[in-house]
Amino acid sequence: MSTALSTTTAYARLEIRRTLRDQGFVISTLGVPVLMYLLFTNLGGQDDPAFRTGAMVGMAAYGALGAALSLGGGVAEDKSTGWLRQLRVTPMTPRRVVAGRALTGAVVVLPAITAVMLAGGLVNGVRMPPLQWVAVALALWLGSLPFTLLGLGNGYRLTPQATGAVNVACNLGLAVVGGLWFPVSLFPGWLAALSSWTPTHRFAEVGTALAGGDAPPAAALLVLAAWTALFGAYAAVSYRRSARTV
Repeated sequence: MSTALSTTTAYARLEIRRTLRDQGFVISTLGVPVLMYLLFTNLGGQDDPAFRTGAMVGMAAYGALGAALSLGGGVAEDKSTGWLRQLRVTPMTPRRVVAGRALTGAVVVLPAITAVMLAGGLVNGVRMPPLQWVAVALALWLGSLPFTLLGLGNGYRLTPQATGAVNVACNLGLAVVGGLWFPVSLFPGWLAALSSWTPTHRFAEVGTALAGGDAPPAAALLVLAAWTALFGAYAAVSYRRSARTV
């Protein structure tokens, strides 16, 4: 294993352990989405299998969104405690630091996705062929990348307090407008049109299509790619800005 790869993965392992030991992270990204999913699908006699499957995808996406954004809080804390400054004097290059954080995001979103999908299959009786379960989980895992980049951008740019507030606003705003909590069919026309341009709506749309046995819509993939590029540029600019101030 090359030195660059070994140092990056070692850094990622450190950050993963730090994140998963955080009780607040576990409660907010695992407990809350699972609880909301079970409440939304079992109150009021909601027993439509299609509804339960769609809600499962939406809440798994919501859990992944929260987990991905939460990385920004850790980055902001690292700035305030001087950990980011310490990293700058180690052999870790800026590219390795960002790659390590992105790798951390790729790992910490998995428990949230898995927990909600387990609740769907074991509690709500959601049934799909094994390959569809894998396809949905993989799509939600890969599709969380733009939100990881958004969280990192916020963390590198803002103070810990501001990062927390902005991430909560992003989490709630993107979840509600993107249709992760409520079906977009219930939205007024103008809000439904706005929702179609959000990364969260397209994120869940890819998972819902795969859960139904269909291919992901090309428009959804294009919108997600555009948001990934935009948030990636935001994270890069924010990191360079932090280098001048930390």
